[in-house]
Amino acid sequence: MLQLKKVSFSYLQKPTVKNISFSTEKGKIVAIIGESGCGKSTLLKLIYGLYDLNEGQIFWNEKEVLGPKYHLIPGMEYMKYLAQDFDLMPFITVAENVGKYLSNIYKDKKDQRVAELLEIVEMSEFATIKAQFLSGGQMQRVALARVLALEPEVLLLDEPFSHIDNFRKNSLRRKLFAYLKQKKITTIIATHDSTDVLSFADEVLVMKNGKIIEKGSANYLYENPKDKYVASLFGDVNEIEIDGKSQLVYPHQLEIVEKSTVEVEVLQSFFRGNHFLVEAVFQNTILYFESHSSLEKGAKVFLQIKR
Repeated sequence: MLQLKKVSFSYLQKPTVKNISFSTEKGKIVAIIGESGCGKSTLLKLIYGLYDLNEGQIFWNEKEVLGPKYHLIPGMEYMKYLAQDFDLMPFITVAENVGKYLSNIYKDKKDQRVAELLEIVEMSEFATIKAQFLSGGQMQRVALARVLALEPEVLLLDEPFSHIDNFRKNSLRRKLFAYLKQKKITTIIATHDSTDVLSFADEVLVMKNGKIIEKGSANYLYENPKDKYVASLFGDVNEIEIDGKSQLVYPHQLEIVEKSTVEVEVLQSFFRGNHFLVEAVFQNTILYFESHSSLEKGAKVFLQIKR
């Protein structure tokens, strides 16, 4: 079990991480989401042991995680941490980068392991290409394979799909998280992208200003956001007053009807493939809803929350 007990840390005087406590069991995938600068990346570095805590303690299986004051080389050997800079060796091949820390004693086993990992991150065809010739997204996929090479007990991922093309992201996410589940690798992923979270995380922690302000399953947080900040992490959200009650409503939860108390004026329509996202104004407030067809600017329609 990974445990954080009242963890606090600051780079200078202002605290970056404030009194954070949570625990997770072996093999679970935990997502930390929040706006940029909320402390997600710093929290991962603290879990890995890159910094000394100002207050609190971190444990993995009752063994305390300690920082640079206690270790000449910071970082816990049973953990792997993938930062946003990939730190690949540019003048060696993709396969050599992935197998960098694997033993050469059993060469066949090493080659088999490297091939397995390159298949997971969909980089098999680039095995013999030097890292310097890769795109940013390709480098990120190689870095993912490398942190898995010596199978860690705990994997810490900081925005692991940020450079990867959208058309490849979904397939890669499915393969990677299925592999982590199969191997029962405890994973903490820091991200601002809700699609990294909704289908794969067992638990979601929401951070704001260095604190965890909410936690629960992705499904629960999506359907029951405590405020607009939490809801906005999952996409566009409207905060509107209907029948004297303020409500948080996602665009897909609104529908066009013949008559209601919510009359809006259309500003513009955005094509989204199987629907249009419509921007409109309601009581001097911008709101968004979905429509099967494009709506003319200036058109007035009535909306209600879907039953």
